Amino acid sequence: MYGLITTFVRARLLTVLRPDKYVRILSVIRREGMSATTGFAIAAVRCPQRPGLIDELGALTWRQLDQRCDAFAAAVQAQGGGPPKTIGIMARNHRGFVEALVAANRVGANVLLCNTSFAGPALAEVVNRERVDTVVYDEEFTPTVDRALAERPDARRIIAWTDDPDSHQVTVEKMIAAHRGQRPWPPMRTGKLILLTSGTTGTPKGARHSGGGLRDVEAILNRTPWRAEETNVVAAPMFHAWGFGQLVLSAMMACTVVTRRKFDPEVTLDLIDRYRATGLAVVPMMFDRIMELPDDVRTRYSGRSLRFAATSGSRMRPDVVIAFMDQFGDVIYNNYNATEAGMIATATPADLRAAPDTAGRPAEGTEIRILDSDFTELAPGEVGGIYVRNSTQFDGYTSGATKDFHQGFMSSGDVGYLDEAGLLFVVGRDDEMIVSGGENVYPIEVERVLATHPAVDEVSVIGVDDERYGQHLVAFVVLAESATASSDVLKQHVRDALANYKVPREITVLAELPRSSTGKILRAELQARVSTADSG
Repeated sequence: MYGLITTFVRARLLTVLRPDKYVRILSVIRREGMSATTGFAIAAVRCPQRPGLIDELGALTWRQLDQRCDAFAAAVQAQGGGPPKTIGIMARNHRGFVEALVAANRVGANVLLCNTSFAGPALAEVVNRERVDTVVYDEEFTPTVDRALAERPDARRIIAWTDDPDSHQVTVEKMIAAHRGQRPWPPMRTGKLILLTSGTTGTPKGARHSGGGLRDVEAILNRTPWRAEETNVVAAPMFHAWGFGQLVLSAMMACTVVTRRKFDPEVTLDLIDRYRATGLAVVPMMFDRIMELPDDVRTRYSGRSLRFAATSGSRMRPDVVIAFMDQFGDVIYNNYNATEAGMIATATPADLRAAPDTAGRPAEGTEIRILDSDFTELAPGEVGGIYVRNSTQFDGYTSGATKDFHQGFMSSGDVGYLDEAGLLFVVGRDDEMIVSGGENVYPIEVERVLATHPAVDEVSVIGVDDERYGQHLVAFVVLAESATASSDVLKQHVRDALANYKVPREITVLAELPRSSTGKILRAELQARVSTADSG
């Protein structure tokens, strides 16, 4: 307990307040419980006049944001048909997303966070599986929502963002205006948060969470230099577990959240300097886009206020990690998370300087084991399944399924190894490893070699079925601007570094790799390209 208090004091999360504020904070906790969104109401008590959220529409203080969340919650309860049981949110980063999220908790509804990249069939499958009865969405996604709800005419629809304020549709803004000054009545139940897995190789699964505890927050604050009542630019999508976590932790710390609906690398740098942000939350692809800006554009912005630039969600390019820190300082913190397990490991700037591709060291309160197929613990440097034991594990998939466990350790679904210094390295997904001619091959190993070729900007390698060898590798590359390289040249580059059985059978040049909103490469789409080519 002493360590927990020390951590919270260092981060200024625990500080001296007026006695009446302590009383009101306790009242908030009694009313809302310690849910993921309780921090929004606490921030409104702690520093009501401090900006809580800044988006394209301007700034809202913590008090204003809290009152708007109350008004929207009251409006939702006033709708006919009884209180919603599950609210699906399909919105970009803006106040409407936040208000829907917080209000859902205040009415006791489950919350399903939907990927803004969903097509109609994928969204239909998810909302039907999770029994969504209310959808809050940005107007731009209307065709997708209409298609998904074609057989659900009873589902309530609420527009979170519209570019037409005079629209006759039901919107979050209109509902707030109609119920301004009202508060929701206490709910009869406590809702759950449903986060979707990435779904890069199949249909996303719903992972049900009851919410983390103070130890989870301690683990983050011990490794990343957060400070209460500062400013964070949250560019990572808030519907994803990583962006969501950065949003709710910012609220808990009463940190101003600066965000924009769509990521723009130069705008992000401008927001950091303009608001003197000390924190930045991104996905790795956003570092790539920032460093792809022309030198004369990047150097207009100092980023001097940044204390940390935290990232998670996919693999980082080692060259980009070093280049970003060379320009903006040693501020990158790489977090290895899983929707099912929460935070697993964090790499500090010092770790990344030593090994830019590391996932870091186990988070506070987390144990990591590397196990083989017989659940034997492997020695440093040996590759096996990554198994995790911590307090942030999920409650199970909404389908009733769960992950594989061994002696209390949950499979992360990834394979990797620990080095002699205790640093974790993720080699790839356990379902990405292929067996080619009896040899185990990890696509990421080949990706790393191809990425070192000067003509290659981005690369993804997948395994496909092979009648003779069982499986073989296929590579997809995006070439650097004005660069040229033949398939034979790239294959020889791999052959010079790796065994012959690791050389891709085919290498295809693409204009861009298919990616999700969080920057993860959609391998299912690449597999479909191969299947289509084979059938042709």
